Amino acid sequence: MSGERGWFGRLRERLSRTSRALGARLGALVRRRRVDDELLEELEEALILADMGVETATRLTERLRRERFGREVEERELRETLAGWITEILARVERPLTVDPTRRPHVILVVGVNGTGKTTTIGKLAHRFAAEGPRPVLAACDTFRAAAVEQLVAWGERVGAPVVTGRPGADAAGLAYEALQRARREGADVLLIDTAGRLHNKKALMDELAKIRRVLKKLDPEAPHDTLLVLDATTGQNAHAQVATFRELVEVTGLVVTKLDGTAKGGVVVALAERFGLPVHFVGVGEGVEDLRPFRAGAFARALLDLDAPAEAPAS
Repeated sequence: MSGERGWFGRLRERLSRTSRALGARLGALVRRRRVDDELLEELEEALILADMGVETATRLTERLRRERFGREVEERELRETLAGWITEILARVERPLTVDPTRRPHVILVVGVNGTGKTTTIGKLAHRFAAEGPRPVLAACDTFRAAAVEQLVAWGERVGAPVVTGRPGADAAGLAYEALQRARREGADVLLIDTAGRLHNKKALMDELAKIRRVLKKLDPEAPHDTLLVLDATTGQNAHAQVATFRELVEVTGLVVTKLDGTAKGGVVVALAERFGLPVHFVGVGEGVEDLRPFRAGAFARALLDLDAPAEAPAS
């Protein structure tokens, strides 16, 4: 229980830039106390400024209009109410990422633009899997970025996982094929594949990702079993464009949202849930290996509104 509470405390602390900004606006709103048109208009603006998106902001304010219009409201009551409604939105995308023990290996393709923390996320996932039991193999298929390969090799050494690498500029698909062969040969439970994220040449990236998927299916027709898109929360609404783009390139099955500690735009997770409905598997709130944790709707919503932990105390 203490570990779960400790994680919530870190989540709440790391989301403080968003919660402070949003909380200051909510506090100013309810000094008038009564829910009227002016309060609703300013609330909608406050939610949009927290990057929750126009659709979500409108939905929440209209619900407040229906259920509370003309009534006096305390700031704490408003926070609790919004947290409850946001939890309902996020609950639809709260879905754990589980390794299927019948796959051997369960293949996870990780995509995203450069700079989102994609390679670091793979390392942290490998650390998590290794600690829980499943044995990982890593594939450094972003072959044009030497730093990404070096970073993945360092993570492999840290967690005791093999890392399949190639020469600079090597064919990424061929490397993915080799990695799956090795993972099978060594009886690994999960294969994590890093990929390039060079959106300036969308056609080349599309072709590369399509080829990776194609060669994997030669060995396992169902691979990849998951395709995770890593998003940087500090980009705010630009994350929407990244989701839309990568869904054109590849069949994205779930999201990982990183760098929530460095932004006042944490509400973007709510906006993404509302617009795309893709599972959010993990959120990252710092550089530490323990700062990437499974997404929990209630905990995230309450941390966003700077409220105490939910009674159910989300497990890590």
